[in-house]
Amino acid sequence: MPELGGMLAAALLKVVADQIGSVIGGQIALQKNLSQDLEKMKMALESVEAVLEDAEARSITDRSTGLWLKRLKVAMYAISDMIDEFDAGTQAITRPSKQKFSMNNYLAFFIPCLTIGPKITLASKMKTMTVDLDEITGQHKKFNLLASTNSTELKVPDERETSSNMYAQIFGRTEERDSILATLSKIMTKEITIFPIYGIGGLGKTTLAQMVYSSSQFKDYSRVWVYVSQTFGLKKIGNSIISQLSQKEIHYTEMQMIDNSLSKLFDDKKILIVLDDLWEDKKINLDRLKGMLNVGSGSNVVVIVTTRTEGIAMEVCTIKPHKLSLLSNGMCWSIIKHKSDFKSRDDKNELKQIGKDIASKCGGVALAAQALGYVLKSMKFVSGS
Repeated sequence: MPELGGMLAAALLKVVADQIGSVIGGQIALQKNLSQDLEKMKMALESVEAVLEDAEARSITDRSTGLWLKRLKVAMYAISDMIDEFDAGTQAITRPSKQKFSMNNYLAFFIPCLTIGPKITLASKMKTMTVDLDEITGQHKKFNLLASTNSTELKVPDERETSSNMYAQIFGRTEERDSILATLSKIMTKEITIFPIYGIGGLGKTTLAQMVYSSSQFKDYSRVWVYVSQTFGLKKIGNSIISQLSQKEIHYTEMQMIDNSLSKLFDDKKILIVLDDLWEDKKINLDRLKGMLNVGSGSNVVVIVTTRTEGIAMEVCTIKPHKLSLLSNGMCWSIIKHKSDFKSRDDKNELKQIGKDIASKCGGVALAAQALGYVLKSMKFVSGS
């Protein structure tokens, strides 16, 4: 059987690239040079993504290609380690009592643990890692690896825009859903309640919001789902809410028109709004968002906000936000089984132990379990090979 770490390189690359993107978009005081260097790292990883399938296939018989894949994984781990250290330091400055989950928990499964001396500065680490990554990503050219164009090529779905529909089977969030619904039921008589759900990318914030949105507790509410994303637009959000409530396509160009329309639509109404994937961290814009939603007379508006950043959650909330917990190893294994079509496979016995070992290294992150499950779906394990 080919080395499992090499076969999973594509999934790991996606996870680290997502982590880099999260830091670039989520840090308020990110220095310009650091942001540019992180962007270059992300682009370098993306440049080799297309040839990973060919590299993985060749690594079975070509030792040099296998070593290149290993070096690539080591580089990804080191980058992740550096980002976690930087992000943890930022969190310690703003909220020293809080601890941030490290993605290294599941990346460490694939390669030996690396440590970096505490006296080395972030700038020095960045310089070293940039040089190393440039060398590694440049090496793939000498192997003449082919970019995959096969339509049957395995790809982990990259679902950006979200909706209220739950397309996948849900694992491990029922207790949190019930806890959130119980909390909301106590304060749903207020004119407006803004309740954020926050946590790192991939934990399942959108999924939990979908579960709350679909609850029978809100059967008497008009419901609205808005995918916010990194590009924040107050008018875009306002027009989307108006369009969904009025069931007409609306494109107001003035905020006063939006405010007037929302006020009429909200009057004496029960409304549930989900603002999914909020990245905006400027206080003035978050205050404007809250003001736009706090209109209407005699209304009861419940707003669920999902965001990666605790600072945004604390700024926009009207009640204590919910920090999303990590999934158990058992839940991660359930996700891997589902995504890898475990029930219909002939190699259940061989996959079971491998899958459980991988699940224990997912660090409770649903996205990691999903990505690895998709990768395992295309693999066949034969006893003794």
